[in-house]
Amino acid sequence: MNRVRINVALLILIFAGLSPGTGIEVVANAAGAEAAEAGAAHEGHHGLTQGAVPIAQPFGFPITNSMVVTWIVALGLIVFAQVATRRMKQIPDGAQNFWEWLVESLSDFLEGVIGHHLVQRTFWFFASVFIFILFANWAGLIPGVGSIGWKAQFADGHTEWQPLFRGANADLNLTLGMALVFFACWIYWALKEIGPVGFAKELFAPKGESTGFLKMLMVVVFFAAGCLEVISILFRPVSLSFRLYGNIFAGENMLETMSKLVPGFGWLLPIPFFFLELLVGLVQALVFMLLTAVFTLLICQEHEEPAKAGPH
Repeated sequence: MNRVRINVALLILIFAGLSPGTGIEVVANAAGAEAAEAGAAHEGHHGLTQGAVPIAQPFGFPITNSMVVTWIVALGLIVFAQVATRRMKQIPDGAQNFWEWLVESLSDFLEGVIGHHLVQRTFWFFASVFIFILFANWAGLIPGVGSIGWKAQFADGHTEWQPLFRGANADLNLTLGMALVFFACWIYWALKEIGPVGFAKELFAPKGESTGFLKMLMVVVFFAAGCLEVISILFRPVSLSFRLYGNIFAGENMLETMSKLVPGFGWLLPIPFFFLELLVGLVQALVFMLLTAVFTLLICQEHEEPAKAGPH
């Protein structure tokens, strides 16, 4: 069942990347628009652009280089999961052994964070997100991703490097898509676990015991705090998406810079940073999963009613 749910979640993530023309990409590029115009005369620009580059437009639908990597990684994981679990053995070996180790390790780890009850209901999403982000980050480090491409010539005569592949999470559209999918799941899980009334109480109701004027004061204070919490919740998709996008985009640009810093040693200088980016890819996948899991725990956890003092 977990295998099927993970595959379904990966398909959701594939469609989360189908937004190459969203306004977020325009916002991400707007900050560098002036710099891009200033450098338009430079020939052979070979850096990583802020926005993903469309490489094809079948039926008028733009397909970007980051979407291609997204699909390759997601479909590769789905095929691997199917192959690894097609013929289950009592004593696993090979691909089955690796897949079971990965899934069971994630399950045990998440159970220690959010508890058995929530793991049973949300594991399919958190495991899928972690596995996808991890392998998407590492796929962006494969030689050729970002370095294989062509020079495109524009109407004003300047040329610009257009990479065929781009790291999936170096595209803000994908990271925002995953964050919005989580936000929708978070609302569903919260309403299912504590109901609409419990959801409102969790945000706005006063906590603890109080009476008289202090109780009225606490109602006002917790209502104001609840309004601030609502604003914080609405900004969570933005913070989740920009955190992942910023780290991966910066890492790929750093590798690009190191490869051109000293002529003739472009193959040597990035090697230490390459291993650093392997670690960063793992950490960022873990951070995204943990933050989403903790956000879910905070809204879905049950608060015990304080015991009333009995007669002495």
